[in-house]
Amino acid sequence: MCQNPSSVPDPNPSPSASPGPSRNPDRNPSPGAEERCRGDLKKQALVEDLARRLSSGDAAVRVQAARDVRRFARASVKSRSAFAVASIVHPLIAMLPSPDHDAREAALLALLNLAVRNEGNKDKIVKSGALPHLVELLRSGKNGLRDLATAAVLTLSASAPNKPTIATSGAVPLLVQILTAGSIQGRVDAVTALYNLSSCEDTSNFILPSEAVKPLLTLLKDCKRYSKFAEKATGLLEILSRTEEGRNLISEFDGGILMLVETIEEGSLLSAEYAAGVLLSFCSSCREKCRELILKEGPIPGLMLLTAEGTKKARERAHNLLELLRDDSKKKRVASKDLEILVYDIATRVDGPVKAAVTAKRIMEDMVRRDKELTFTKLHPRRCQ
Repeated sequence: MCQNPSSVPDPNPSPSASPGPSRNPDRNPSPGAEERCRGDLKKQALVEDLARRLSSGDAAVRVQAARDVRRFARASVKSRSAFAVASIVHPLIAMLPSPDHDAREAALLALLNLAVRNEGNKDKIVKSGALPHLVELLRSGKNGLRDLATAAVLTLSASAPNKPTIATSGAVPLLVQILTAGSIQGRVDAVTALYNLSSCEDTSNFILPSEAVKPLLTLLKDCKRYSKFAEKATGLLEILSRTEEGRNLISEFDGGILMLVETIEEGSLLSAEYAAGVLLSFCSSCREKCRELILKEGPIPGLMLLTAEGTKKARERAHNLLELLRDDSKKKRVASKDLEILVYDIATRVDGPVKAAVTAKRIMEDMVRRDKELTFTKLHPRRCQ
């Protein structure tokens, strides 16, 4: 309980003390401290009132209390922390399996707002047992409840400690179903949730079903190649391309390879890195079968550009992919003069006409260096181990 210390008499008064405010904050608290104290008491009383109403036997009272929690949690980060106590979180979770639509909706929205931008609250909600109810709502929720459950799983999956728990909860195949049959917002949230879960420290916890290939490519086809959404979709496609079934489904999708080539050319640095990874998986697994499939979509300019301005991993992937796409026969090999023209054109796009010559020279020297390294590795494999 907060008490005004100025009301307590000084047990050792000093007659010689000069008048004026004391430097001891315990004796003369600032108006700001008193205000904060009163605010804390008021908030504590509010928490107790909400907890009491959430445990009421009256369904309408519980629903209104949940709506009030949502409203207060939206106010600030501090409010979210203050209201995420067991006496509030547990009754909200208990409302999730309710047969009453309004009760489930109010509880979902309240929990969502408690979790937003608060890692501690996200962990607390999962540890309090919300996940099985959310998974059930992903499976059978209707009238917008499934979308809210998807948004809740997305929010909770942003916390690293929650990822293994969610990844092994049965939520992943249900999120993949939402990619196909969910609302637009539901599909967007499902992609983001799956992308979050894909970064589990133990990758064996996250198994992405191959059924995700078609809806992911469909979503990628309809979005901007440089968008954050494209990054997530392409990142998931890279994971799927590590299996033969995933690669087959990507190659069978009308325009699938072309979309990946376009992503390398037009996407963000991260999207281009992922897309190059997908194509590299194709060529590494079956060069003869996939080489012509990729080459007919014209990937060389984009890959050359990626070797100059991509991320470190993207540059490595682009170099390796270019090596695999090369034709070893003299008849079809690109003439060195044609290659120089292509590199100069790419350098112009990267650094402009003034610096193009220097950039083109650097790219050509890098390609020659890597070619020598690869030749040496083939001739002296033991020295490179």
